[in-house]
Amino acid sequence: MARPFAPRWLIALTAAGALLSVAPAQPARVAPTRPFAPFLWPVRRLYHIDYIDVRDLATHYGLTIEQAKAGKIARLRDAAGVRLVFEDRNRDFHLDGTRVFLGAPVVTDRGSLWVSKLDVIKLVAPLFRPADHAHQLPGDPRLIVLDAGHGGNDPGKENKLIGIQEKTATLDVALRLKKLLEAQGRQVLLTRAEDIRLAPDQATDLQRRADFANQNHADLFISIHFNAVERDALHVTGTETYTMTPQFMFSTADERKDVMTDVAFPGNKQDYANIFLGYHVHRAMLAGLQGFDRGYKRARFGVLRFLACPGVLIESAYLSNDAEARRIATPEFREKIARSIATGVSAYAAALDTLRLKSETPPPPAKP
Repeated sequence: MARPFAPRWLIALTAAGALLSVAPAQPARVAPTRPFAPFLWPVRRLYHIDYIDVRDLATHYGLTIEQAKAGKIARLRDAAGVRLVFEDRNRDFHLDGTRVFLGAPVVTDRGSLWVSKLDVIKLVAPLFRPADHAHQLPGDPRLIVLDAGHGGNDPGKENKLIGIQEKTATLDVALRLKKLLEAQGRQVLLTRAEDIRLAPDQATDLQRRADFANQNHADLFISIHFNAVERDALHVTGTETYTMTPQFMFSTADERKDVMTDVAFPGNKQDYANIFLGYHVHRAMLAGLQGFDRGYKRARFGVLRFLACPGVLIESAYLSNDAEARRIATPEFREKIARSIATGVSAYAAALDTLRLKSETPPPPAKP
C-alpha cells in the first residue's frame, strides 16, 4: 500500500483523475484519419489520481534506468545521452539538465517512482519525444507580438534603492528584441511602444494584450517581465519561464493561490506548442544569462488564457535582489536578455522545422 502522504491539493484532483483513468474502448478497424495514435499507458491509482511507473517510461522509450538513494531518485537516459531525472516528492524534474515543473509531485510506490499520468501525456512525453506530437505543433512563427509588461500608472515591480521600475525595463527589452527578431526576417508588433497602460483596470489591460495578438493573427506571443519577492529578497535570483497551464492541472504556484480547473481556456488549444516553446525559450535564457534556474513553469496568467497562438511569459530576473537589479539597470544586461529570448525563438523555430521535415519524409521502403 502507498505510504500515508497525500497533500490536500493532490486529493482535490480526484475528479480530474477519474476523467483520465478510464481507457477508451477499442475503435473499429477503419482507415486512420490522424497520423498519430496515443499510447495507452498502464496506470496505478495513487492518492486519488492516476500515476505511471517510471519503469514503464523507460520500457516504452527504450531508456536505461538507474536508481539512487534507495529508489528515491530515478535517472533515465537514451542512447544519445539525454537524461530525465525524477526525485521522490518533488514537483519538478530535470530534462537534459533543465528544471521543468510538474503539475503533481513524484511519488514512491512498490519500490519505484511514479509520475502522474497527466504530467506524462501533457509534459514529459511531448518534451522528450516531440516527434510523436508533430501533428499538433504549428508552423514557423512569422508574426510575433511582444508584450512589455505593465506601463503608465502601473509601474510593476520596483527597486527604489537602485531606482528602476519594471515597466521601463520591459519596454527597453521589447524594443531591443524587436530589432533582433526583425533581423531574423520576422514581423514584429508591440502591445505598447511607449509608457502607457492599455486599460485603467488590470483585468481589462491583460485581456487587451491577448486581444491585440489575436486580432493581428500572431503566430507567437512573448510577454516580458521582471520578478520580485518580499521575503529573502537578498538571496532569491534567477530566471523562470511560464506557459499556460493545461486543463485539469495545478499551476506551479502554491495550491492556496491556484485552483485546479476542468475549464478549457482558449489558450489550452496550444498546450503542446506552449510546452515546446517554453522549454526552448527557458533553455536559451539560462544559457544566455547564466543565472539560477528557477524552472520552466505553468500559470493561468491573464495574458495567456485567451491567446489563439502559442505564448510565453518570461520573468527574466529579480528586481527585489539589489545585485540583480543593478544588472537589470544596465543596457548591456537588457541587451543580453533580448538576445537570449531571440535565441530561444530561433531554437523553437528550428526545432519545428526539423520535426516538420521528419514528419514529411516517407519511411524507407521495406526490404524484400
